[in-house]
Amino acid sequence: MTAATPSALPVLILHTGDPDETLKSQFGGYAEQLLRAAGLPPGGAEIVAVYEGQRPQAPSCYRAALITGSPAMVSDKEPWSEEAAAWLRDAMAAGLPMFGVCYGHQLLAHALGGKVGYNPAGREVGTQTVELLPTATGDTLMAGVPSTFPAQMLHAQTVLELPPGAAVLARSDLDEHQMIRIGRNVFSTQFHPEFGPDFIIAHLERYGRRYAAENLDVPGLTANVRATPVAGGLLRRFLETYAPGA
Repeated sequence: MTAATPSALPVLILHTGDPDETLKSQFGGYAEQLLRAAGLPPGGAEIVAVYEGQRPQAPSCYRAALITGSPAMVSDKEPWSEEAAAWLRDAMAAGLPMFGVCYGHQLLAHALGGKVGYNPAGREVGTQTVELLPTATGDTLMAGVPSTFPAQMLHAQTVLELPPGAAVLARSDLDEHQMIRIGRNVFSTQFHPEFGPDFIIAHLERYGRRYAAENLDVPGLTANVRATPVAGGLLRRFLETYAPGA
């Protein structure tokens, strides 16, 4: 039997959690949303629910890895999360292209030597503006991306300290580490490329009372929700650039 070529290998979706059942029934789980945003057919990815105790194969079995968001907190260092972090360290050493989103962004940073915790600036929710930094100039993935663009946010924790060798590519008003690159082919975003405006509006409706208690302007946040095509295209761009399929 001959070994599979890299382009024939599946993409790993490291599934770290899901929205509540009401939102999941409407929009699908976080792995499904990531799958759609990345333009992957169901057979083109292997979804591994690490938060349910599943374990991925060796990094060499995949052409890339995408890491989902989660309602869990990286700073809790739950056993399944720490096991996933160890796998990410092995994958980084093996040179596997990876893209982490929200929890995945934080988990990559934590796994590779950074620090994660609650954002001192507070919770960031809704459609917010992302600003590219000079470090993004010349980056292959960011070629042609406008200097500012809207993106969907939904997080309370953040990357407080970067892992060694990481470069910050983008920021927002409440988060200095909205997008980072580690090495040549590992990227992560605090914002959610996979979320559409309908999901964010439904989330704000469901959790509006909680957010109002935190003095967030829920009506204003809801009115500001809009489409985010630039952010939404990053997962496809990443795979096309660093892990093209057959």
